[in-house]
Amino acid sequence: MNHYNSWLFFPFHRWYLYFYERILGKLINDPTFALPFWKWDFPEGMEIPEMFIPKYTSGILNPLYDVYRDATHVDKKLVDLDYDKDEKKLSNQEQIKCNLRTVYRDMIRNGADTQSFFGGKYSAGNEPGKNEDMGNFYSAGYDPLFYVHHSNVDRMWKLWKGLGLPGHVEPNEEDDWLNASYVFYDENEELVRVYNKDCVNLGKLKYNYIEDPDRDLPWLKVRPAKRSKRLQVASTEEVQRVEQLKFPVSLDKIVKVRVQRPPINNLKMLLDNEVLLLANIRFGCDKFVKFEVYVNDNLKDSVLATPCGAEYVGAFAQIPHFDKAIRSYGARFGLKEVLEDTNSEREGFVTVTLVPKVGCEDLTIGEITIKFVSRRLA
Repeated sequence: MNHYNSWLFFPFHRWYLYFYERILGKLINDPTFALPFWKWDFPEGMEIPEMFIPKYTSGILNPLYDVYRDATHVDKKLVDLDYDKDEKKLSNQEQIKCNLRTVYRDMIRNGADTQSFFGGKYSAGNEPGKNEDMGNFYSAGYDPLFYVHHSNVDRMWKLWKGLGLPGHVEPNEEDDWLNASYVFYDENEELVRVYNKDCVNLGKLKYNYIEDPDRDLPWLKVRPAKRSKRLQVASTEEVQRVEQLKFPVSLDKIVKVRVQRPPINNLKMLLDNEVLLLANIRFGCDKFVKFEVYVNDNLKDSVLATPCGAEYVGAFAQIPHFDKAIRSYGARFGLKEVLEDTNSEREGFVTVTLVPKVGCEDLTIGEITIKFVSRRLA
């Protein structure tokens, strides 16, 4: 079963953590034990938690220490939530600002409809993809840090839903999602079958995340500043239309292309979410891959916009898999806010710039389109 890159990701990991927590509680004879969460979306939480860092505590080997953890991310360094292997050389305040904008972008801009946040449908009969610690899929669970990281991912699901924005709705009208099930061992070493529909309500699982939005969610207030109209500088270079590209297009260098926006033909489309879709992204899965996506950047290729700017819509990234298979993926990026912030919401075309960062030498993209999609799964 492929629970990654699909709408099974969040519920599977919620159940995974639920049973892991109960097993640990029984091992230490504490039924009240609760997994902590690593609050990397909050400035004071943007370093690896202290208890995971020392190799020894009081002369005893620290069970939360992982010898295979990448040491370059440990020594009081802020996490980079938009990591691409290159040292950005930002001040702490600049890194915090970029991290908060990354969370805002993922939770608000690119999470404005159910599929964009949860992932695509994966139902019975679908063909799954033919397919070091915390940096590779196969070994991530060896690092104790993995579990507190995923606890915060679970919290982000709860926060996304709790924002109550249009499109922030679980696929709870989809029987295939509600009735999807998994089998886990519980704390008594017995196999238990559980269902998505039973993990939607945290009250049933007897835990919750208590937040004060004004105090605990600073990323809600960091929408990028609207670009000055004085900076609406048209490129002197001719930008190809997407119809002129020969697909699949290689991303071994920067790709800049103009994509036509679909016309609005009915009132329903005004309520839908306008998204940039990249389809059939293919590459070898044995390495870290990342490219960035910009919309209507006003500068030439020699002076790129930055990930903290209004033009940045996000990135596509995959950490290495154990095998070397060539796989195909898709990516979606919300356009409503970025078009407003670049003063181009009335334009008929969008200029899309794809910037390869890591491992894109053999990466190709099969299609680039813009569509209006329902905020709920259709």
